[in-house]
Amino acid sequence: MRTHQHTHRHTPFADTSAAVRNLGILAHVDAGKTTLTERVLYATGATHKRGEVHDGTTVTDFDTQERDRGITIFAAAVSCGWDGHRINLIDTPGHVDFSDEVERSLRVLDGAVAVFDAVAGVEPQSESVWRQADRHGVPRIAFVNKMDRVGADLDAAVTSVRERLNVVPLVVQLPIGREDGFTGVVDLVRMRSLIWGAGQDAYEVGTVPEDLRDEARRRRRLLDEQVAELHPAALEEYCATSALSAPTLAAALRDLT
Repeated sequence: MRTHQHTHRHTPFADTSAAVRNLGILAHVDAGKTTLTERVLYATGATHKRGEVHDGTTVTDFDTQERDRGITIFAAAVSCGWDGHRINLIDTPGHVDFSDEVERSLRVLDGAVAVFDAVAGVEPQSESVWRQADRHGVPRIAFVNKMDRVGADLDAAVTSVRERLNVVPLVVQLPIGREDGFTGVVDLVRMRSLIWGAGQDAYEVGTVPEDLRDEARRRRRLLDEQVAELHPAALEEYCATSALSAPTLAAALRDLT
């Protein structure tokens, strides 16, 4: 997902099938997928106020039972515009009782964001939904959420994704700070920092913090190596230069996903 700074806007788009993307938000109950959907709608200018699950003000939890229980039961589709495309976000149920509803949703998805709790990692229902997405051939991006919680651990969450889902996670960000000191991320593809202010609605782009530079470089090298092993064009560049440029890495990540 591309984001922008400080301003909210609607993006013009051509309403053709080529310019429409159906993206599912998949997760175990309480991993935070409805909140993530709300933030995407807010960041793209589709809403002017951030909804909160605990306040009962979310866009996608429209049913009275959903609002009362704080869970998503029905797959809800909401639209926003971004980068010349209409994005239909489909917030699917995370509760095990509603897996049939998830199955129906998966059939129409072009891709999905799988949301994982940074403390719990892969939970039983997120594993079940992942397997359903496998059956339907849905490309996925993993989003590790709740990085500000006590006990949040990105590396442990990534390990659980690797071991429990039997996939190769390609980590593209590094957290800045831990738990209540979590303030932003290092973007390992472009080697820059994205740091949020106190209001959480805007971020500033900057250089990689000095105390994280060595670790960021190490993780970027690892990312380059992993991608080169999996992608022929990336391997060619890596053999020639022992590194990947940001455009090559981004294109390879897109292909691999």
